[in-house]
Amino acid sequence: MPAPRQETETSMPPPARPSAPQPQELPVPSYPAVETFIEKASASDVQALFAPVKEGLAGLKGPRAEIGKKAQAAIARSEELLTMLVDVREKLVAESKQSKGRK
Repeated sequence: MPAPRQETETSMPPPARPSAPQPQELPVPSYPAVETFIEKASASDVQALFAPVKEGLAGLKGPRAEIGKKAQAAIARSEELLTMLVDVREKLVAESKQSKGRK
């Protein structure tokens, strides 16, 4: 009678467990170009900034015209937000000048 066959187990190391990712601090967003623009711009500057882009998008034809419409909507919203930021800055500057006279 032949001896029973013994199966040898290959000793494989257990799968390496990935170490838990260490929570990292998220970088603080910084938009120096936008911040600098808002500090110095007026409402007419904001309109002048977007005018050439709007004109270029208005001239699109064919299948790109549909994409242009979406881009125009996004640009209109961006222009509105920048105008609001400029208005808020102007109000804050005016209020700070008025508060100095009340002392």
